[in-house]
Amino acid sequence: MEVQSDGSITQTAWPAPAAVSRTELDPVSFLHRSATVHPERIAVIDGDRRWTYAELRERVNRVASALRGRGIGRHDRVAALCPNVPALLELHHAVPAAGGVLVAINTRLSPNEIRYILEHSGARMLFVGAELEPLIVDPPPGLEIIRVDDGGAGGPYEQLVGRGDASGVPSWLADEEEPIAIDYTSGTTGRPKGVVYTYRGAYLNALGEVIEAELGHHPVYLWTLPMFHCNGWCFPWAVTAAGGTHVCLRQVDPGLIWRLFREEGVTHYNGSPTVQTTLVSHPDAGRLDRRVTAMVAAAPPSPALLARLDELNIRVVHVYGLTETYGPHTVCGWQDGWDGLPADRRAALLARQGHAYTTADPVRVVDEEMRDVPRDAASMGEVLMRGNNVMAGLLRR
Repeated sequence: MEVQSDGSITQTAWPAPAAVSRTELDPVSFLHRSATVHPERIAVIDGDRRWTYAELRERVNRVASALRGRGIGRHDRVAALCPNVPALLELHHAVPAAGGVLVAINTRLSPNEIRYILEHSGARMLFVGAELEPLIVDPPPGLEIIRVDDGGAGGPYEQLVGRGDASGVPSWLADEEEPIAIDYTSGTTGRPKGVVYTYRGAYLNALGEVIEAELGHHPVYLWTLPMFHCNGWCFPWAVTAAGGTHVCLRQVDPGLIWRLFREEGVTHYNGSPTVQTTLVSHPDAGRLDRRVTAMVAAAPPSPALLARLDELNIRVVHVYGLTETYGPHTVCGWQDGWDGLPADRRAALLARQGHAYTTADPVRVVDEEMRDVPRDAASMGEVLMRGNNVMAGLLRR
């Protein structure tokens, strides 16, 4: 482009090379950046095991290379049925790095429901936690199954890691609107539906989590939220983008959570009101020396629960969303002046929703004529969401 004598700008006949002004949004890039900036920082804690960002990137590179070597092609589905173990975190980066599409499956489903998802998604490969193998009773024909042992060196998953190339593989991503993951709804109104997430949506939603959860530059994130649930609300990529430490947790154990809060210096975690209730009612519950941020979704938390969390020095970020919006889409933003209110009044206000994430379009609530209802905290209507946090569509097969 050229600047004219009058100050106007005109486009020249030749466009600038695309590589200069644009790269496709890819959440896997967060890992490469954090491994470059903080190679020796602890990226993953799993009991007594710890590895750095340099080590995490190498493992992800190896898995991506091994997946390509086993014939995973562009947009091939790779499923995972695992608790919150490091392998599932690695797969969130390695599967898209290999060009595949991750299908993280709810570990609480029945064998029939799991088989339906494997068949409907067209998964070519399944990574399954050793303790969950009994749920795979009738796998679709041709499905390759790789067991993920609980921290076991030398198991099938670790053998796969060992066979991969530490330098990784070149990216096949051509368009950020390509699918990165397929997440299945709960199926409460029929068969589970495959919700398609894109690289662009996952990237922007991850940055939205960095902003709304105030992750900062070195969070210590405890995995109380299942990674299979909306890809962990994109926190596998968000925490990595912030150069944070992932503390793996296989199941919600209130006593263990309180210990990890104190021993590992946890700064953030996510969970439903049910999870919060188990925490505040546990005998080990006590005011933390260090402020911890909890993102709370699902059913609206009661003001009493929010007040109790505040007493324990746990700051709540109240959000709302659904599978079709990559998880949280709206947030009850803390307002100026709330700090000076009585605790019960603050809690009552925090229990409400909410405005769209920074990376999403404004949310509307409309009546039957598609007219916006008054913003009076009383008028009822239909919630309309659009923007970067909304799915690309449903998988049709």
